[in-house]
Amino acid sequence: MAVQFCAVWVLLCGFDTAWALLVTDMDYGGIPLWINRLLGEPSVLSLQGRIDPAWFRANNDQVCPEQCDCPIQWPTSLYCDNRGLENIPKGLPQRTQYLFLQGNNISSLSYSILANFTGLRWLIIDNNQLESNKLEVGSLQSQTQLRYFFANRNNLTSVPGGLPAGLKQLRLANNQITSISPGAFQNLQNLTLLLLQGNRLQTIAEGDLKGLVRLNLLDVSENLFSAVPRHLPPSVQQLYLSNNPFSGVDEGSFEGFLNLKYLRLSHCGLQSSTVHPQAFNHSSLVELDLSYNKLTTIPTVPRTLQYLYLEANKIQEFNVTSFCREVGPLSYSRMKILRLDGNELTYHQLPPDWVHCLRVLQRIYI
Repeated sequence: MAVQFCAVWVLLCGFDTAWALLVTDMDYGGIPLWINRLLGEPSVLSLQGRIDPAWFRANNDQVCPEQCDCPIQWPTSLYCDNRGLENIPKGLPQRTQYLFLQGNNISSLSYSILANFTGLRWLIIDNNQLESNKLEVGSLQSQTQLRYFFANRNNLTSVPGGLPAGLKQLRLANNQITSISPGAFQNLQNLTLLLLQGNRLQTIAEGDLKGLVRLNLLDVSENLFSAVPRHLPPSVQQLYLSNNPFSGVDEGSFEGFLNLKYLRLSHCGLQSSTVHPQAFNHSSLVELDLSYNKLTTIPTVPRTLQYLYLEANKIQEFNVTSFCREVGPLSYSRMKILRLDGNELTYHQLPPDWVHCLRVLQRIYI
């Protein structure tokens, strides 16, 4: 029997025999956060209401700022979240590696305060009032050990520059970002995850994302793009573009993505007349989300695609050739899940030969 507690699941990783936690009850930009206990990574749940700060202060002889909690079990972690702070507390101990500042009223990052310790690995400052013109240049550059910088739900208007080269995750969702500072990503060769959804970007110019040679996941959903942005890193495997007002999708919109596996384009107002029929026919794709659009026909998809979401469109017919250009012993679709519910199509309208093409299909919703 599975037990769920605080929406935290404990999983045993069979590859490196390391315990890991997947935290699902906090947003952090909408992407779950994995925690490796063997590396000493702490809980990312707020400690307020879960511990008695007075008891910890009485039993912990380490220096701890008055505005923060310093749990004994995670001696390198400082929990200063949801305290109404307007500034980062002064005198943070040099041992600090994990700093939680979410849910305050902090509007600036000061070099002088952060320069006192250089071992910082996580800086989580979601749900504050950070402003781009109040981020001191180089305030984070000296943090050579910084791996995670989360500043979701602030008032940033541009992607900051001067970020440390070792950064692996940058989460800037739900700000007011309209531009990317010149050279912001030039030295971020180790960045694998970039969240920019919920901002006001209209275009990505050539060179804006230069340097992101290992980027795996890019989320630019809920921006103001009228077309699929060009000049994206070819290393991207997960590309999220939902909730953008696209005027259409060209045949070459996704050329250059040799490893693109997961593509999301829901709620984009897409119409069959403005989407090239071959736009999504890329053999690397595993999952494609085109739900909640205005498509009237099923676009051509690769035989290797396994998950296709087309619910809540206006599809009126089922063309087998969208999935299989030919059918034979080795020529068939690898589709496992197909969603067509919420369209103008019924099960009785499916052609009789569809089962030969979709022979390994596990579920169809119609």
